[in-house]
Amino acid sequence: MKDFGTALALAVALEGMLYSLLPAVMQRMNAQVAALAPRSVRLAGLAAAVVGVAAVWLIRS
Repeated sequence: MKDFGTALALAVALEGMLYSLLPAVMQRMNAQVAALAPRSVRLAGLAAAVVGVAAVWLIRS
């Protein structure tokens, strides 16, 4: 559980850095994502989750 908390905190920190360093880029990206169909967003999220879990599995093994 400690690893999960650490990973979540790191994700929040990275996202915060992006928003603070590149606010206009992040606003444009959010607008582009909002224009996508929900199915596309869902599939992209699923793909990102699978890649993330696979990366953690490879790193930790």
